[in-house]
Amino acid sequence: MTFAAQPMHIKARDNAFVKSLRRLSQDSTAYRKQAQVWLEGDHLCRAALARGLSPQLAVFSESFWPLAPKEWAQAAPKVIVLADALFAEISSLESPAHMGYVMAWDGAAAVRPGVSTVVLDRVQDAGNVGSILRSASAFGFGQVLALKGTAALWSQKVLRAGMGAHFGLHLVESASEADVQALQLPLVVTSSHQGTLIHEADLPWPCAWAMGHEGQGVGEALMQQAQHRISIAQPGGEESLNVGAAAAICLHASSVSMLRRQG
Repeated sequence: MTFAAQPMHIKARDNAFVKSLRRLSQDSTAYRKQAQVWLEGDHLCRAALARGLSPQLAVFSESFWPLAPKEWAQAAPKVIVLADALFAEISSLESPAHMGYVMAWDGAAAVRPGVSTVVLDRVQDAGNVGSILRSASAFGFGQVLALKGTAALWSQKVLRAGMGAHFGLHLVESASEADVQALQLPLVVTSSHQGTLIHEADLPWPCAWAMGHEGQGVGEALMQQAQHRISIAQPGGEESLNVGAAAAICLHASSVSMLRRQG
């Protein structure tokens, strides 16, 4: 890979690149228009590199640039160094991370049939979406389908909550009920008060789990497609669980079921 030994230094607020990076950082859906994603901070950047991804650009604050590990800069064909005040202005973090990568984003990702999948049905909270992506990656699911109305998967808040899980998953946005059918997998839906208790269920593998809207749950269209309806025992008497917590329980149960089959 060609390494730009002489980075480009930028100090002007009205620089075209600065404006572009500001949009990526502060507009939750700008990545769709620009076909690029901004990864701020060494944790996300290292997670991307660990999955074999290559950034288009490496960006460093002026004060951090002399301290930056060489491999972080050499991972990108071009390096840009921003004045500290500019980096802080662009950052969406309370404490700017001083470095980040600009990655290419492919918005044309197609559904992969037969791959164990999590379907997000209008899950709107970015923290919940990121948490579910982490659970999906941890428990052996390879794909996430986000139906229309779900929080933008590559927004800064979801990226931070996902903690690098994005790079181990095949992500499809603006999916439809027809895309869920195209998975050609048994669909399992969560329900607060009906269905088989998860600890008593014979869970299929591979499968697709549908996680629904925080208040309304899984929509009727997916309910009609479902082969399995699952509930989680709540002996403490709460009305319902947070969707992120429910997803972790359900996906872990599927993972255990898969491991038992393999054993």
